[in-house]
Amino acid sequence: MIDPKKLRSFVAVADHLHFGRAAAALGMAQPPLSRAIQSLEQALGTPLFARTKRRVALTPAGEALLPEARQILRQLESLAAGAQRVAAGEVGTVSLGFIASASYNVLPELLSEFRRRHPAVRLALQEATSDAALAALRAGEIDAGLVLPPVEDPALEYMPVFRDTLVAALPAARFARGAARVSLKSLASAPFILFPRKSAPGLHDLIVSFCRQAGFSPRVEQEAIQMQTIVSLVAADMGVALVPASLEQLRRTGVVYRPLAERSPAVETGLAWRRAGESPALGAFIALAREYAQGPPGRGGRSPSRRRAR
Repeated sequence: MIDPKKLRSFVAVADHLHFGRAAAALGMAQPPLSRAIQSLEQALGTPLFARTKRRVALTPAGEALLPEARQILRQLESLAAGAQRVAAGEVGTVSLGFIASASYNVLPELLSEFRRRHPAVRLALQEATSDAALAALRAGEIDAGLVLPPVEDPALEYMPVFRDTLVAALPAARFARGAARVSLKSLASAPFILFPRKSAPGLHDLIVSFCRQAGFSPRVEQEAIQMQTIVSLVAADMGVALVPASLEQLRRTGVVYRPLAERSPAVETGLAWRRAGESPALGAFIALAREYAQGPPGRGGRSPSRRRAR
């Protein structure tokens, strides 16, 4: 294998046709440069320069080698630059699973800012429920997931990123002219629409516990996996639901959103990833999510726990 340093020495001498000037351009003494050229010629089995006391000239073998040597050095420089970009998290792919509600709060800002900072990193997005995203994460099918807690797998890391509150999603046909706020107790007799506990046990239990604190157990008559489906069922007057406040951005004819008279518990969304095998590109995304948790990128200063506190 030919030493790239010897190729650089050869190209420098070929450019200057003078050993002294070539050594100065390389920042080295002339004797080591001469030895490098001699070693290269021995390795190739042919002289590359015709030397006299007055001039240095390329031999036919040197003329043939020069363009190839330049190309090899350019490729090596490109490889080195590419490796440095990968190590810095500037290129690569991050596959991200996310729950539907994240697309109404943390996800848009994270994606926008990450693409601005790392335009050469490809983001592969996959919408999923929390349980499906965590299963895909454990199986190595995605790199990270925006999910609802709890995340109790010791092989996974978890970081809170965003905290929301709950609001009531109500059929407009019966609640359009209601008060600005609604008491949770007043919904005790209403049929509830909720997602299966398996999909997001933490949020499911939080909603049920919140209702019990208000003095009743919710009568769940319909279940749906996605928040958008829950809102659509509310619009069809199939029942009422408690949803994260950021879903108020999801407008549906036939649905009104009302803040609750009772103090809502916090609804947390966080980022989960595997402890082992973190790539530089994923590390850059995690760093941005950690920055967001302290305040939205580029805006700063707001704690996620205060974004929707009332």
